[in-house]
Amino acid sequence: MATTVVKSALQAIRERGLRNFLRELKDDGFTSVVPLSSFLLFFGFLLISIVSSIQKMDNPPYLLIFFPFLSFRKCFFDGNLLQTKIHNIGATVVGVDKFGNKYYEKLGDTQAGRHRWVEYAKKDRYDASQVPPEWHGWLHFITDHTGDEASLALTKFALQNVRLSMCLKHLHILVLQLLMLKPKRYGVEHKENLSGKGNEFIYHSKGHALNPGQRDWTRYQSWQPTKAE
Repeated sequence: MATTVVKSALQAIRERGLRNFLRELKDDGFTSVVPLSSFLLFFGFLLISIVSSIQKMDNPPYLLIFFPFLSFRKCFFDGNLLQTKIHNIGATVVGVDKFGNKYYEKLGDTQAGRHRWVEYAKKDRYDASQVPPEWHGWLHFITDHTGDEASLALTKFALQNVRLSMCLKHLHILVLQLLMLKPKRYGVEHKENLSGKGNEFIYHSKGHALNPGQRDWTRYQSWQPTKAE
């Protein structure tokens, strides 16, 4: 994964230039959640990786010196934050929801099931509950209709019924159909999950800065039987 991220970062810098690459990160709010020193260390890591590749050295041990000082190093190895930004290269912005989350799709050489993703508007604290229901179906491949298309389809359906109601001169049906034109598709307005009294009660994906187990990269936890007393 680390090699893939490094290659993607180098490709992004080569295509857009280092200055433009950093400017886009700043404009999208990525640099507001990490210190400048960490960015400098990251690009130092890229430079050393290039030298290592030229020398045909795999996993040089001196790279480990940089890892303890990268407080957000998990983002580069787990697809969070900066890797998401890098992954956006060549992708198509399908839409933006009312919360500012951007939805991307990349067809072609992208593995099926991984060609749709979301870039959260919040960079300091993000989780899946920030995706509104009208975009949930598209993001999880339940439907090919985006959130914008779903809302538009409902509006067209309501307008058709309004015209029909006007023709039939049914005032009560007209009122009901006009109420359907409201932007809300569901009973209550969508809100992200803020259950509990702190971030420790909210699910955060692997590698998230707020995940308490961010340093535990084991895929499973073996059962440890307790000794009988």
